[in-house]
This record gives sequence, C-alpha cells and structure tokens, in this order.
Amino acid sequence: MKSTMVRRVTLSIALTAVLAGVTACNSSDSSGSSGKSGHKGTTRVSPIAALRSAERSTDSADSAKVESTTTMGTLMSMRADGVMGWADGLTGTMTITYTGGTLADTMRQTGSTSMQARYLPDAYYARMGDKFAAQSGGKHWIRYGYDDLAKFGGSSGAYLKDQMQNTTPNQSVKLLLASGDVEKVGTETVRGRSATHYSGTVDVADLASRSSNLSASQLADLKKQLTAAGVTTETVDIWVDGDDLLVKKVEKGELTSGTMTSTAYYSDYGTKVSAEEPPTADTADFKDLLKAQGATGGTTS
Repeated sequence: MKSTMVRRVTLSIALTAVLAGVTACNSSDSSGSSGKSGHKGTTRVSPIAALRSAERSTDSADSAKVESTTTMGTLMSMRADGVMGWADGLTGTMTITYTGGTLADTMRQTGSTSMQARYLPDAYYARMGDKFAAQSGGKHWIRYGYDDLAKFGGSSGAYLKDQMQNTTPNQSVKLLLASGDVEKVGTETVRGRSATHYSGTVDVADLASRSSNLSASQLADLKKQLTAAGVTTETVDIWVDGDDLLVKKVEKGELTSGTMTSTAYYSDYGTKVSAEEPPTADTADFKDLLKAQGATGGTTS
C-alpha cells in the first residue's frame, strides 16, 4: 500500500467515522427535560406537541443502542452498530462496515472493510488492520482530534467538530419543529413495537445554522459547499414509541453523486456506555499522518 493510499484512507476514515457518529446521534429528540415514560398514553393534540414530548423523553434517556445504514450515491454505503451516549457530548463505541462504493474499494486495499470506532469528548479513534498499520508506523489506531478536523477541513471540518461535540439525538426533530413542515403519517410497527410515524421536509443549510455554533462566514462557506454537492433539502421520517422514545429515523436527500439515504434504529435506552482511549503506543495521530503525506490544513472540501 503506497503512502498516497495511507493519506486517502486516513481522510476516508475521517469522513465515515464522523458520519457514523453523527448519524447515530443526529435525529431523534432533545430539549432538556425528564420523563422517559411519563407521557405514555397521553392524548395527542398535534404532531408538534407529540414531537416536543418525544424530544424531552429521548434527551433525558442519555444513551441507547444504535444500528444504522448509510448510502451516499456512488461514494459509499456502510452499516454501523454500537452504543452511543449524549449526556455530555457524544461518547460511545461503534463497529463500522463498508458494504459498497468507492470508499469500500479503498478500504479493501487495507486488508479489511470493517473497523472499530471509539468516540470521546475531544476526539474519536478508528482501529485499522495489520496491513494499514505496517504502512503507518506499526500503529493500529488513528486519533482524530476535533480541533484538528476543524483545522484541516475548513468550514465543513468546523461543522463536523461542532456536531460531534454538541450533538444530541434530536437535531432532525428540532428541525422538523422549526420548519413547520411536519405531519403525522400514522401508526406502524417497528421491530415488533407500535410506533407513530412523522414525516417532513427540511432545508439542509437551515439545519446547519440551527444546530451548530458556527460563525456567519463559516455558515456561508458551508452553504456554498452543500449547494455545490447538490444538497438542498432532505426528507426526514421518524418513528416514536408509546414511551415517547425515538425507535427509528430515515433521512433521504440528493447529492451530485447520487441519492443519500440514512436509516437508524434505537433501542435499550439508558444502557451503559464505556469508551476508553486506545493505548498510546498503538495510536497514530490523524494530523501527523497527513503532515507526513504533505497535507495542509484549511481546505474546504
């Protein structure tokens, strides 16, 4: 595996591990109240009232098991499963498997299409296979500091950093509430549980402005990137059970590379989350790997 492949894989992991984390915790419900099951059986007066109730209940649960699948046109398809917590930033562990697309082809050259990811308050870690380690100083883990992502990724990196450090499983619900475009579809069964289905359309650039702490210039730059990628609006569907907890979400949108679809299932709310830093001796830093390959920071792509 050539040195250029090390850089390509390093950047690919930066995208997909962040995407897996944000997907897992970026579309359920939060607002900051308690009452995991106190709303069970409550008469619904409107989709807005129901979503606000779900927002509070899911946020107070603090953690859940997550299973997700994501497809981004011809770029990649992947699945991820693990445990995520959002009580104090995003923490948890996930197993990510590349199932198709150009990124899966890239990962096959490392000898594996699956990896472990650990999420901590200031960084996340991705474990690679032996073949990649042999080309990167013998170390299996890559550390991605959120500050470094912001530096190397420009406005898009700053947005990812903000999302990873501040996201809760509620952003899509919040946006549906803010957009005013939300409807109750009906009652359906999700993995054996009765759940109410809600649907709406959101403006992706508006999502960034409402769910982040970026500056006006960063938001303007990010909007340009989203427009260039063909991202304008996306449909969001969520399913809420009788305890007012999110059990499923689906997001769909169009990219220049094809259709983007993300589906996640949530269960075992309140489960224990444990994520530790990998051994230092077996960990390489993202920024050091890029510097060794001649990469510079501040890009916006």
